[in-house]
This record gives sequence, C-alpha cells and structure tokens, in this order.
Amino acid sequence: MRETNTKITRRKFGTSILSVSVLLTGLAIFPFSNAHADDLDTLRASGAVGEAFDGYARARKDSAAGFVSEVNSKRRSIYVARAKSQGVSAEQVGRVYANQIAGSAPAGTWFLAEDGSWSQK
Repeated sequence: MRETNTKITRRKFGTSILSVSVLLTGLAIFPFSNAHADDLDTLRASGAVGEAFDGYARARKDSAAGFVSEVNSKRRSIYVARAKSQGVSAEQVGRVYANQIAGSAPAGTWFLAEDGSWSQK
C-alpha cells in the first residue's frame, strides 16, 4: 500500500513539475519571425484575434481565420513536442503556455475563458 501511495505522489509531483519546467525552459520559443509576431500583435490589438485558455489563438473576425490557423499549427507542433519530452498531454502543455501568452500579450488583447466568455486585457 505504501509503495502505491509513493507512486501516486511521484506522478502528481511529476505533473506539477511540468508547469515549472516549461516556464523555466523558455516559453518565448515560439518559432515566429519578428514580422509574424508583429502581425499577431497587430491582429490582437485590432480585436481580430484573441487568445484562449487552451494556448491556442482564436479568430474573432473571419478575415483572420487563415492567419490563426497558421499560428495554431505552429503552436500545436511545439505543444506536442514538449508533451512528448515531459510525458504529459499536449493539452496540459497548451494550458501552461496559455498562462505565459496571457502574461506577455499586449494590452487590449481579448481572452477566451473556458466558460466561453471573452474579456479584454
């Protein structure tokens, strides 16, 4: 019984380490060129693009849908790679990244909460 509890504790500890590990290994590693990052910030500032609780961008205007698809494809690749190296799900990684994105996004950025509500930074 004690061995089982130790394994569970280690598993919980390992999962909670994900947050710290991802944050400390440089979350600002998104493979975007400066121009791409500028475009993202411009679209966020205009309200055409928002960020979500799961670490993915959302098109708030139809004209931004293609751009958001490209951004999310790159993010998905990062999340999957990080998840494999950490032994967790890509969804967990995305949620950790979402917190970092929220912290670094410019004022005026819209954020989608898990309950479907939008709020502005």
